[in-house]
Amino acid sequence: MCIWIITIFGLLLRVLFINKAEGLWNDEYISWMIASQPLTNGFIENIKWQCHMPFYYLYLKFFMTLFGQSDLALRLTSVLAGTASIPVMYLAGREINKRTGIVAALFTALSSFLIYYSQEVRLYAILFLFSAISLLFTLKIIKTPNSKNLSGFVTSCFLILITHTIGFVYVFFILLLISVFLFKKYKREISGLWIGITLIAAILSPLIIKIFTANSFSQWWGQFSPAKFGFLITDYFSPVLTNLVDSPSKFFYNPSPEFFIFAVIPALIALFWIIKAAIKNKINTGLLLICISVIAVMSIAALMGKLVFITKYSMEIYPALLFLAAYGASGINNKLLRYSLITLFCLLQIIYLITSPLSAPKIRRAQGHAIVADLINKSNLQEGDFIILEYYPQSRFEKYIDFSKYNVISIDKGNFPSYMSPQGDYAKAFKEGKELYRNEFASNSNPYLKFKIYNDVVKHLKKNQSVLVIMLNSVAFYPSNVMMTIAANDELYQKTPLLFLVFSHIKTQVFFDLSESLTRIDFKSRGDWAAIKFTKLNN
Repeated sequence: MCIWIITIFGLLLRVLFINKAEGLWNDEYISWMIASQPLTNGFIENIKWQCHMPFYYLYLKFFMTLFGQSDLALRLTSVLAGTASIPVMYLAGREINKRTGIVAALFTALSSFLIYYSQEVRLYAILFLFSAISLLFTLKIIKTPNSKNLSGFVTSCFLILITHTIGFVYVFFILLLISVFLFKKYKREISGLWIGITLIAAILSPLIIKIFTANSFSQWWGQFSPAKFGFLITDYFSPVLTNLVDSPSKFFYNPSPEFFIFAVIPALIALFWIIKAAIKNKINTGLLLICISVIAVMSIAALMGKLVFITKYSMEIYPALLFLAAYGASGINNKLLRYSLITLFCLLQIIYLITSPLSAPKIRRAQGHAIVADLINKSNLQEGDFIILEYYPQSRFEKYIDFSKYNVISIDKGNFPSYMSPQGDYAKAFKEGKELYRNEFASNSNPYLKFKIYNDVVKHLKKNQSVLVIMLNSVAFYPSNVMMTIAANDELYQKTPLLFLVFSHIKTQVFFDLSESLTRIDFKSRGDWAAIKFTKLNN
């Protein structure tokens, strides 16, 4: 009975404030856009250029077929996976004893990190579910190595591999753990397993090399810092979510009593539990080593510039960390200390969830694409007017608005090189963009961009026609004087992500170029988006 009460409570937390008025933001929008394509006409092609594996898009497509494509229906697919994870974590903890199972389920139900991703149209809720199942069968197979447990383990690991591109890192280490514990009894089978893994790795090596050498701006926005490790723990064990997209370079960026109470204290309690669990037995030690190893691989990849160290990318290890925390919490011999720590930990989660406007279910999607549709609809544009979309292409907004009566120009992260210079080559911009555009940033001028705006927009305008410029302020936030300062300082220039510079430059230049020949009529902003309307009043 207790586990079902916890599961229902977890479900309620996951549907609280689930209807996001801002709509889907970019990553969610991509999920919907791919899943909405016909299987034989667009779906496979879109999967090929995605950085993630195909299972989640098939999962989403299945539910879209049954329940439609509204934002609410899409979000409920993650609620389903997120809620199902609660009893699975109970079963994992139940492998130790019932108390550990209840505590593991309670921690899972209250996890702000899981609540947040149970409301996201992304793969992370179902990835946690698969990882929790793999943890369950890891514990089972070490205790009772039979065909049933082996099938459960293999299936869950396979699902991880076809859901998350870097899921193979976790699967490798979890296989290593099982091999260590079962090697004495199953030498031949385990030796054969690793020979097979070696052969598969050799066959897939061209794909692995391609992943690590591909030119892409998909992982460009964040700098690695040791503070990421601290935010990983606070994201996982406190209600204060910091590293959802990127995080500050310093852990104590906000040295307030609230941060200490709601972020630091729960994280320290959880670390105490995890360490206590890890020294209790070898299996727990192995699980913690897996977590550390996955984090180490992520750190190396981040330092190489291949991914941004974001907490969600390590989702596979989260069930193991929650299990260790539950094991440590439930295993304290002193009853008063045991229940005092668990009560304090849970109360801090609940108080923040209820009272904070920044709690997981209340976090606004400031980049939601429905905001853009709203800004356009409120701009009183006429048929034939122009819209300039900066950073994202037109296809990223078509779920919410019909562009057919407008002339739309996109200057996005896929085609910006063709607007920045005559040498508009994407590969060249990726490799040499900092050198190629430095003079434009330093001089605060770009004659080629001015020519392109005139040629694509201004020269086609008739009297009383308008241009609406849509800007994403969260990637274009440097004013021209700051841009010039950055460009003049070698060290600062190298540290600043190129696309922040590019779209800050484009935002400023397009504004000034249009202001020279048109009249600014209106300005609106909402979330991270802004819209400026210009009108041609004279011939």
